[in-house]
Amino acid sequence: MSDQLPDRPAALAALDAFVGEWTVGVHLADAPVGRTVFEWALDGQYLFQRSASPQPDLPGSLVIMARGGEDGAYVQHYFDSRGVVRIYRMELRGRRWTLLRTEADFSPLTFWQRFQGEFSPDGSVIEGQWETSHDSGARWEVDFGLTYTRVS
Repeated sequence: MSDQLPDRPAALAALDAFVGEWTVGVHLADAPVGRTVFEWALDGQYLFQRSASPQPDLPGSLVIMARGGEDGAYVQHYFDSRGVVRIYRMELRGRRWTLLRTEADFSPLTFWQRFQGEFSPDGSVIEGQWETSHDSGARWEVDFGLTYTRVS
């Protein structure tokens, strides 16, 4: 899509790394492999992510990624099938993808959340993990890992 929109800022073009369909392996006991799709919307200004899991205990979600400022930062708006609504600060630096939630938004903030993922050199896999902190970021504990594998 970046070839079709040459005037698009580099920060948006960098998100092309996500575009496509991926399987999602959740590192939890007996968790089946889910699917997620990243696609551009509204003339390439927003990247949408739709996720689904065949396991009812794992929520489906819709995410909207957008530029968050001129410094290359992003904002991620998260909605899921449990009715949870959250806003994350997002960075994509090289192959490193980071999401951070440290402020109350539409959901109460009872703990901080962080996702850290790394794209493989060929961009076909993202290995990452969600972490939580109950002491304002002094210590982080792994909540669960995720492996995204590109399908198309």
